[in-house]
Amino acid sequence: MKVKQSKKRPQDYLSGYRDGYRLGLCEAVRRLNAPTPGECRPMKLMYVPQGFQAIDTGITEALRQLVTEVVVGSPNSMLELAAGEKPDAVLVMNGLHVFPEDHLDQIDEIRAMGIPTAIWFADDPYFTEDTSVICGHYDHVFTHELGCVEFYYLLGAKSVHYLPLCVNPEMFYPRRTGPEHQNDIVFIGNAFHNRTQLFDELAPFLKGKKVVIAGGFWERLTRFEQLSPFIKSGFMPPEETANYYSGAKLVINIHRPWEGGQDNRNSYQIPSRSINPRTYEISACGTMQLTDIREDLGNYYRAGRDLDTYGSVEELKRKIEYYLSHEKERRQLALQGLQTTLRHHTFTARLPQLLDVITGNG
Repeated sequence: MKVKQSKKRPQDYLSGYRDGYRLGLCEAVRRLNAPTPGECRPMKLMYVPQGFQAIDTGITEALRQLVTEVVVGSPNSMLELAAGEKPDAVLVMNGLHVFPEDHLDQIDEIRAMGIPTAIWFADDPYFTEDTSVICGHYDHVFTHELGCVEFYYLLGAKSVHYLPLCVNPEMFYPRRTGPEHQNDIVFIGNAFHNRTQLFDELAPFLKGKKVVIAGGFWERLTRFEQLSPFIKSGFMPPEETANYYSGAKLVINIHRPWEGGQDNRNSYQIPSRSINPRTYEISACGTMQLTDIREDLGNYYRAGRDLDTYGSVEELKRKIEYYLSHEKERRQLALQGLQTTLRHHTFTARLPQLLDVITGNG
């Protein structure tokens, strides 16, 4: 019995060749720019995760290369673990969402035991109603938001440091994907109002293109019915997010709004000036991104070399059309963005700065 084999079209072979060529270039960039850990400090560090897998895994893996011993705790039992393990320092990630009501009481008692404590805020400035209270209970405050440094100083925090977020390149990296992950345009994130407004305006332009819009609350769209074929509702795990990033020709990055009443608890109305983790994660997948502009973007990526930017819907449309039809330019920016990310924006590269402060060397 003969098995009927499906015939591949010439464009299928061409697409496979292009994908393989791109991945080969990405692998060369990764090998030449593999993150290397610096000095391993002789210290026992207790890390309390927030529950963001993409961040927590990256921090834990990097710390295991940077200090001699890492103890991973739980927000509910920080004090008990610290009393038993007697670490040299405690690092808490974010201190929001999953942390119990006695969170600050636990931290106060840990400090009373003579153990230095540090917190790294990863949701600034969207929860200043909460972080304004939390910051005073820690010895060291790190924030990924440039606009919050002075804010915490003015509230009385003694040791405040700007520490941008970064990426775990073992989770976000270029990989071969199936047809279900291969699209022209991808956006992954919740439907904050600035994002729904942009996609409502883009709706007619996106017709005929392969698009994925993933995340929660996209029923807020005015043109939901028109865009619904593109929408994947609900939370998307980091591994699946990386698949969609890797398989996309272009990924759009839209930062969330900081103004009050826009799905946040930024009651102090601190303007957001810094880039989000998505900026690093997209570039780590070797994919070109088009991002809106934050003040400190240029300190980490070069517009027109590592990625490209847009300031209006019309500019975004023009650049989407250009890069979809100019594969070489799109690939070059993606590769340069990957190289910049691996050289400068991994947890292995970022955390020594935090450890220097905690150990008194910063």
